[in-house]
Amino acid sequence: MTAAANQVKQTPFDMIGGAPVVRQVVDRFYDLMDSERDYAALRAMHAEDLAPMRTSLSGFLIAWLGGPRDWFSEHPGVCVMSAHAKLAIDRESADQWVDAMRRAVTEAPIDSELGTRMMEALSGMAQGMVRRPASVG
Repeated sequence: MTAAANQVKQTPFDMIGGAPVVRQVVDRFYDLMDSERDYAALRAMHAEDLAPMRTSLSGFLIAWLGGPRDWFSEHPGVCVMSAHAKLAIDRESADQWVDAMRRAVTEAPIDSELGTRMMEALSGMAQGMVRRPASVG
């Protein structure tokens, strides 16, 4: 067996530093969303108490990145797209989500190439959730 064959394949979850780093990203994301006017439309879509969302998004990202799949076990048959299907997500709120998440990922101790790949995938998901055109204002 070659040395390469003996290497354990690391998941993105392992490569970013596991659950503590995921939680750091999620906490920064929600802190930004909660405190900056640039994310007002996005913030308005959420309940006053962000603690349940912090827990849920952390769990989802941990599983999505290849860590423990607890979120999927706790939410059988639910995918991130169906979980957001009833929300009136427009291009503005999707863009705000991507911008806040990109800032949170960039500020975390995540390799820039991996962070870029994560954001490409997350951006695609966010844009796929757009259900109505942006408000005219």
